[in-house]
Amino acid sequence: MSPVIRKHADVIAILHAPETWSNQVSSHLNVPNGMDAPEHTLYRKLIEPFFDAQTLHRFEPVLKAIVARLFRELPEEFNVESDLAYPFALQAQCAFMGWPRNLEAALLQWIQRQKKASAAGDRETMHQLAAEFSQLMVAEFDRARAGEYPVDSVTSRLVHLRIEGEPLTDEYLVSIVRNWTVGELGTIANAVKAIVNFLNTNQVVRKQLTQAPEHIDHAVDEILRFNAPLASNRRRAVCPMHINGQAVKADTVVTLDWGAANTDPEVFEQPHQFRWDRDPRDNLLYGAGIHVCPGAPLARLELRAFTQALLTHTAHSPAHASP
Repeated sequence: MSPVIRKHADVIAILHAPETWSNQVSSHLNVPNGMDAPEHTLYRKLIEPFFDAQTLHRFEPVLKAIVARLFRELPEEFNVESDLAYPFALQAQCAFMGWPRNLEAALLQWIQRQKKASAAGDRETMHQLAAEFSQLMVAEFDRARAGEYPVDSVTSRLVHLRIEGEPLTDEYLVSIVRNWTVGELGTIANAVKAIVNFLNTNQVVRKQLTQAPEHIDHAVDEILRFNAPLASNRRRAVCPMHINGQAVKADTVVTLDWGAANTDPEVFEQPHQFRWDRDPRDNLLYGAGIHVCPGAPLARLELRAFTQALLTHTAHSPAHASP
């Protein structure tokens, strides 16, 4: 069984030592998350502009329109996950990529089947689903190459990326988008559920944010610190190591438990309580080191827009929402 790293200090030590703790832990292509330097550096620089201020500034009004529509169309009695969290994550991601609205239904069905197969450990179905996702994405790449997407759309920009003068293959493009889509949909949806549930039961914080919305980012990061939207990641020991007195052999894959590290009582006093006075530098919500989440600016924008809409939404009482 893979050793699980739970202490905040140990996780930090691993994250800041990529030369001894490799991100190459899978046989599947994972761009750039599953790469080490110098290859990781090359691809990381390639994708970072997709999350720059200019791109997010263009996307913000589209995002706000999505959130406004979601709350406007929300039924009187609703389920947070199926009526709010996943629709928001899906619609936001499709809009960010510039994908047509009809792709949302296909992706939602894909996610539901993926969750079921993953829970059952059905590797054959998961392999089939991976192929189906690739087919969906390659079809959109082909449309972008044919000029059916605006030239400044994220999908169009992706298919025109170059590495040393050569275009990226579909395999590499699918891997990039898989990280942005498959990974982000689940974490954003989980984050939305955590925010809704927390603010529904913590009226003092809700009131504080309504009166001072400029603190939303800080509050969301603190809420998600002890409601981890992503359970874990893995690293592989390049050489024999010791972690917290535990010997780890070379090539051992360890699991980084984000939830445990972010609620380590040695770092966070009253770790499961919301506190305004936490040092944000201790929060590992988006990781740390060279593999810190490149999409963090987009995630913060999405969660800020969602939380602002949630705070101003008065048509539905929190009592009508089920988790």
